[in-house]
Amino acid sequence: MAQSAEQRGEGASAGTARGWLRDARLIGVFVLRRVVALMVTVLIGVYLTIVVANMGGQVDELREIQIRSDISEAVRADPEIPAEERGELVERRVQMERERLNLDQPFVIRSVDYLRRAIMLDLGRAEQMHSDLGSRQVYAIITERLPATILLFGTANMLVFFASIFAALGLSRRYGSLTDRTVIGLAPTSAAPGWFYGIFLILVFAFIVPVLPSGGMVAVPPPESPWAYALSVMRHMVLPVTAMFISSIFISIYSWRTFFLIHSSEDYVEMARAKGLPSGMIERRYILRPTLPPIITSFLLMLIGLWSGAIILEQVFNWPGLGTLLFQAIGHRDTPVIIGGVVIFAYLLALTVFLLDFLYAILDPRVRVGFEGGER
Repeated sequence: MAQSAEQRGEGASAGTARGWLRDARLIGVFVLRRVVALMVTVLIGVYLTIVVANMGGQVDELREIQIRSDISEAVRADPEIPAEERGELVERRVQMERERLNLDQPFVIRSVDYLRRAIMLDLGRAEQMHSDLGSRQVYAIITERLPATILLFGTANMLVFFASIFAALGLSRRYGSLTDRTVIGLAPTSAAPGWFYGIFLILVFAFIVPVLPSGGMVAVPPPESPWAYALSVMRHMVLPVTAMFISSIFISIYSWRTFFLIHSSEDYVEMARAKGLPSGMIERRYILRPTLPPIITSFLLMLIGLWSGAIILEQVFNWPGLGTLLFQAIGHRDTPVIIGGVVIFAYLLALTVFLLDFLYAILDPRVRVGFEGGER
């Protein structure tokens, strides 16, 4: 009898191990499929950006003309080079530079090489721009600007997310009240982008009532104390964060309030109320958790929309982030910087979508059941 019990225990352990291995294999296949699908999307988007930013190869032709002009001026400025040898020397140096930059190859081949280097973040040197420290490397220029964009947009979106959830839950308890009708009436105001409200906020709080800075990220000259520096950054963030908050908050509250109202009328919620469970527990377990997957989807779609408006918003507030960098790069026709900025945006969006699938599995048990059954 003891031996059979031991055998049953070993069989149960083996079954558990097989279950873990099966789940690990399914997770690996799922992750691989999602990564491949997202990378294909990123590749297509970045390649189209390369073609457009290079104007089908015309920008490379302009670069070749500029290279020839610079080399010719350098050769003519050297008095030690005989006049009869200057033409041949110019052609030889131009050819060497063309080979170094792969300009002697067709644009299709060059574009594939640009794509490979861009995906690997081997972005080379900028043509016109440089970082605040003087570096011409595109990677250094982008990494210098990216934290400012993440700080601004991350702060604004976290405020919108948590404020919308708490406000929407409160409105779902007071359906039809004056506050509820007011939010519904203000929801169409979210059709205007954040930079639109930013212009009015600058006009009011930076010029009519000058209590906040109109732009920039920190005071000039920057404070030397870390605490004073942080307070200066927070003060400069007030207007742009408020602009993004106003442009998103009302439509988010209205949409998520609808989700809460739909789920609060379900039979299992009524049964929980009939059992006498506390209202806070009912909201957390039976209303908030089932609605989190569509809420997070709505929030991430809104986040993507805000990313797309980063260029204009950062220009309005003169915020030294990635959006302002892209605007300046477009003005200078600095193709490497444009491509690098687009690659970073593409990676951020792909990472957002990738994490969304795992958040679904954590928040919605039905996704896990379908996954274990091999449906995903």
